[in-house]
Amino acid sequence: MHHSHDEDIASQMSRRDFLSRTSLAGVGLAALSTLLPQELFGETNPKPILPHFAPKAKRIIYLFQSGGPSQLELFDYKPKLSEMFGKELPPSIRGNQRLTGMSSNQKSFLLAMGKYEFKQYGKSRAWVSDLMPHTAKVVDELCFIKSMHTDAINHDPAITFFQTGSQQAGRPSFGSWLSYGLGSENKNLPSFVVLLSRGLQGDQPLYSKLWGNGFLPSEHQGVIFKSGLNPVYYLNNPGGVDKFSRRRVLDKLAQLHKLQYKSVFDEEINSRISQYEMAYRMQTSVPETLDTSKEPQYIYDMYGEDSKKPGTFAANCLLARRLIEKDVRFVQLYHQGWDHHSDLPGKIKPMAKSVDQASAALIKDLKQRGLLDETLVIWGGEFGRTNYSQGKLEIDNYGRDHHPRCFTIFMAGAGVKKGISYGETDDFGYNIVKNGVHVHDFQATVLHLLGIDHEKLIFKHQGRRYRLTDVSGKVINSILT
Repeated sequence: MHHSHDEDIASQMSRRDFLSRTSLAGVGLAALSTLLPQELFGETNPKPILPHFAPKAKRIIYLFQSGGPSQLELFDYKPKLSEMFGKELPPSIRGNQRLTGMSSNQKSFLLAMGKYEFKQYGKSRAWVSDLMPHTAKVVDELCFIKSMHTDAINHDPAITFFQTGSQQAGRPSFGSWLSYGLGSENKNLPSFVVLLSRGLQGDQPLYSKLWGNGFLPSEHQGVIFKSGLNPVYYLNNPGGVDKFSRRRVLDKLAQLHKLQYKSVFDEEINSRISQYEMAYRMQTSVPETLDTSKEPQYIYDMYGEDSKKPGTFAANCLLARRLIEKDVRFVQLYHQGWDHHSDLPGKIKPMAKSVDQASAALIKDLKQRGLLDETLVIWGGEFGRTNYSQGKLEIDNYGRDHHPRCFTIFMAGAGVKKGISYGETDDFGYNIVKNGVHVHDFQATVLHLLGIDHEKLIFKHQGRRYRLTDVSGKVINSILT
C-alpha cells in the first residue's frame, strides 16, 4: 500500500518510543539513557534567562587583526629596543619562554626596533607611533590593554582560543554564545554577522570554525556577508522561482519538519526552520542594509577612500556601523595580513594604513550618532610579536616571531573607561610586570559588559557543562566605568 511522505515520517518510531515499549526499565533504562542524546529525555539546556544584570553594552563590533600585529611598532613604546638595536636579548629576560619552530634554532636573539617615532597624544598622554596617526587622535576614547597574554603560540590555536575559549576546534564562537544567550533584536537580520577583508596577500587562512556554532543550535552560527552582488550564499531565489513560490515551499517544508520533530525530538529541526525563515526575510533586509550608496560624502571622507571599495577593511567598518544601527548583536570583522616574520618595516606600513583611518572613523562615527555609549568596539589580534628579530637584522629589514607572553589590544565604548592604559610590560617589551590580562579574563569582561555572568552562561553537551571561558577567567573591574 502506498504511503505519503508525511505518513512515513509520522509513523517512525523514536528511540524514546522504543525504550518505553521494550522490557528495559528501572536501572537498565537509566543506564541506557546516559548513552543516548539527552535531548530525547527532556530538554537539558533550557533557554537562559539573560541578562543576569543590567548591561552597559548592547552590541559589539570586533575588529580582529588576524596574524598578530606588532605591539612594539604600534602602541607599546620601548625606547630601550632602539638603544640596544642589534644587541642580544638578555637570557634572564627570555627565561624558559616557549618558542615557535621558526626561531627555536636561532643562535642569537638580537633586539630590533625600526625608525618609528612615538609621541604622547590627548589628555591621556597615550603613546602611539606615527604608523597610526588617525588612531592617535582618538586616544582619549580608548582603553589600551598592554598586558594581554595567551596560551597558544601558533596562529590556528591562538585565533581559535580568542574566538571560542579553546585551542581545539569544535566549541561555539564568541558571537554564537551571545546569539544563544541574548537572542536577536532584529528578526530580519542574523544576530551574528562576519565580514572578511585582507590587507596583504598570502597571510594566514581563516576557517569557518572561528564563527561556528559548535554544539549550540545551528541558528546561532555567524553569517558571512561578502562583497559583490550576492553577499550571502544561496540567499537569492533561483531562476523561475518568485517570492510567492518560495513562501509556499517554506510553509510545506515547515509542516514536514514539525512532523519529523514530533517523531525524533531533535531541536536542530526547529533550528533549521528558523534558518529558512531568516533567509526568506534577509532577501529584503540584506540588500537594503549593505547598500551604502546613500551615505553622505563626509562619511566616505571620514572612513577614507577605501570605504567606497566593497570588501576592504574601511568598507566593512562602515557596514559594521550600518549593521549595529539595525540592532545586529555582534559584528565580527577579520582583517588578514599581520603575520610579519620578515620585512616587517615594509609590510607593517601598508597594513597600518589599511586600518588606521577607518578604525578611528568608526569610533568617531558611533560617538556622533550616540551609539558608542551602547556599542563596544574591540581592536586586536591573537598574539603579539617578539622584541628580537627573526632571521636577518637591518634597520629597515627585520622580522618578528609570534609572542604570546604580552601584547596590546584596545577597546572603546560602552562601559569601558576612556583614555586609560591598563597593564605594563618590562623595558624590553617581553614580559608583563603589572596587571596581566589572560584571554579568558578578556572574554569574562566583555560578557560582563553585556550583562552576563560568564560562569553562568553554560551549555550541557556530552555530559559536561561548557562555557566560553572554560574553567577560568576573572572580570577586569579596573577598566570598567
